[in-house]
Amino acid sequence: MGGVVDSFRLDGRVALITGGSRGFGRVIAEAYAEAGADVVLCSRQGAAVERVAAEIGDATKRTVRGVEADVSDPAAVDRVVGMVLDTWGHIDILVNNAGVNVRRPVEEMSDEDWRTVVGTNLDGVFYCCRAVSRPMKERRFGRVLNISSMMATASLPGRTPYTAAKAGVTALTRTLALEWAPHGITVNSLCPGPFLTEMNQPVVQNPEQFDFFRSRVPLGRWGNPPEIAGPALFLVSDAASFITGATLYVDGGWTAQ
Repeated sequence: MGGVVDSFRLDGRVALITGGSRGFGRVIAEAYAEAGADVVLCSRQGAAVERVAAEIGDATKRTVRGVEADVSDPAAVDRVVGMVLDTWGHIDILVNNAGVNVRRPVEEMSDEDWRTVVGTNLDGVFYCCRAVSRPMKERRFGRVLNISSMMATASLPGRTPYTAAKAGVTALTRTLALEWAPHGITVNSLCPGPFLTEMNQPVVQNPEQFDFFRSRVPLGRWGNPPEIAGPALFLVSDAASFITGATLYVDGGWTAQ
């Protein structure tokens, strides 16, 4: 019988990770491949995601593929999931990580801004979950991890579409957890706080905003992207087999205040 450390292994699992060309997507893909999974990364940046997939595959000796796809397009999502099923015959893990942000006051927020953010951050999660639901139900196994945000709970001005979408992701997580529990599928979400990712560069490069965020984090610093890997691995592993509908905040203590 394997011990607790073995319960974090992902040998024989196939994972699909959206937004996989950089940031959290790349970090999570590296962790899953190191844990034994085969991984498919998708991103709107086709050349970049193929390069990242090749680098991770070379480093981990696992099968890692990069595919160009826009998760706000349901047909593109269906094509990617179909490719995974055609190649491996099953899909075990879905990580909904693709995300974008537009920061400006609501009166300056255009319809296009709203649709861009909500289309990727919320609609894309729905499309991906819908696409994997049948194959996961048929196998009576699945692990879905939705990357939400601490801003689903603790908001800031100038982020109306982002906070609305992330709150929707957290709520969607709970509903799908209940809907899919009888089929052996768990659905959980991670809510990162301030991390030094590419998406946050406009804030990181503004000294006043950078210090504001740092001052609000009880641990006194921004998070480094590799610090998301452990929580992301835990929630899709057998170590978390009795956890579903949960939201785990990885925010340095911000939302504890």
